[in-house]
Amino acid sequence: AVNNKAGLTFANGLRSILRQDPNIIMVGEIRDVETARISIHAALTGHLVFSTLHTNDAAGAITRLIDMGVEPFLVASALRGVVAQRLVRRICPHCKETYAPDAAERAYMGLALDEEVKLYKGAGCGKCNFTGYAGRMAIHEVLPIIPEMKELILKNAPDTEIFAAGRSYGVTSMKEDGIRKVLDGETTASELLRVAYA
Repeated sequence: AVNNKAGLTFANGLRSILRQDPNIIMVGEIRDVETARISIHAALTGHLVFSTLHTNDAAGAITRLIDMGVEPFLVASALRGVVAQRLVRRICPHCKETYAPDAAERAYMGLALDEEVKLYKGAGCGKCNFTGYAGRMAIHEVLPIIPEMKELILKNAPDTEIFAAGRSYGVTSMKEDGIRKVLDGETTASELLRVAYA
C-alpha cells in the first residue's frame, strides 16, 4: 500500500521492486507519467511488465501513453501488445429464447434487412431473478504491436491509423467481437449496444 506522507509513493515502490530483479512485474494501473516511464524502462531492460490503463480501445492506449509524456520511440520499443475489454452480461441459459432483430439492431450489427438471422435474449426466470441475464463475460480487442505500427507510433500517428495497420493482420474491434458473441447467443444486442457504442 502506498503512503505518500512516509515517502512511499507508487513510483518509489516500483523502483524498489525493480531492485529485486523480478522477471515479471504487474503494475496495477498507470496513472501518471512517472509510473509510465518507470514501467516502460522496466520493459526495456528485459522485464515482462503487465499493467492497466484507462482508454476507449486498444489503439488508444498507445496515444494515451504518448499524451502522458512518454516519448514515442520508448513506446514503440517497449510495447508488445494491448488488450482492451469491456464486460457484458451473459444471457441466462435457463430462459434463453430466440427473436427476430429489429431494424435498429440490424443496422448496428451490419445485417441486411432481408437477411435471415435469429438473435437471443433471456425471457426472465427464477434462476436469473427475472432479469434474463446470469453472469458476465468480456468482449475483447487484441492489438499486437507489429513493425508497421512501430513506424506509425514513431510518427505519432492517430490511433485510427494504428488500428487500421492491425487490420491487415486480422485484428478485430471490440464491437466485432461482441457481434460474434451476440450471433452465437452468448449475450444480447442491447447489451452490446450499451457497452460498445462505436
